[in-house]
Amino acid sequence: MKIVKVFLNIFFFVFLTILTQLGGIIWILSLLVSKYSKKKKRLIFPILYLLFNLLIIPPIANQFGRVKLSNSEKNLTPRNIIYPFLFRDYVTPELKDLLVESAKKLKKDGVKITYLDANFPFYNGFPLLPHLSHNDGKKIDISFMYKTNDGKPTQKKPSMSGYGVYVNSKNSTSTTCLNKGYWQYDFPKYLTFGTVNNLDFDKKRTKILLEELLRHVEIQKIFIEPYLKTKLNLNHHHKIRFHGCQAVRHDDHIHLQIK
Repeated sequence: MKIVKVFLNIFFFVFLTILTQLGGIIWILSLLVSKYSKKKKRLIFPILYLLFNLLIIPPIANQFGRVKLSNSEKNLTPRNIIYPFLFRDYVTPELKDLLVESAKKLKKDGVKITYLDANFPFYNGFPLLPHLSHNDGKKIDISFMYKTNDGKPTQKKPSMSGYGVYVNSKNSTSTTCLNKGYWQYDFPKYLTFGTVNNLDFDKKRTKILLEELLRHVEIQKIFIEPYLKTKLNLNHHHKIRFHGCQAVRHDDHIHLQIK
């Protein structure tokens, strides 16, 4: 029985560390607190987790050059509470300022910046899976804009996670990459966590969003699928690039990174 408990604790430590960076450490602390306080860890862990998430980690992360995005600006929100809950909403102060400023300017156009995965609170190089490069506070994923089937603008998104619902599921780039053997290219379709709204891609407001972001000199590159760059008439923007077949497709979200 002891061996099973040890194995389960190791499993939870590894799983929570991969998922949240800090959850594994909080799990170990909850075991220690539970042992000495005689309280059950299923009560201790969520209390400690929320305490770290809301009060302890944000000021410590500031010392590492990362700041929390949630509650920054009413027009800048996570697609789902799960992103701040899993410590995945940290960026550098420079990226936060850029996003807050853009969100304020976009209000007048009826465009809200809805972000997805950003970065963990600590250490450059620590992987934020399943992403290849969200490891230095300078990257963030942002949702496209959508409209209802009768053409009305909406702030809603088609999936719970913000990922996995493609503008064009059979575009030429995805077909080429899949035919070359890059099986992971189409993987985001398994990460929707449920399709909740039947919406159409809003070309006009997505272009407004991208052009506002591109106005900032700090932007290093933005990834979207090549056919969307053409569809949005943004071919003159050299900072909008193809991410390559080794990544995953980007016709369900925008990947943005600063210098």
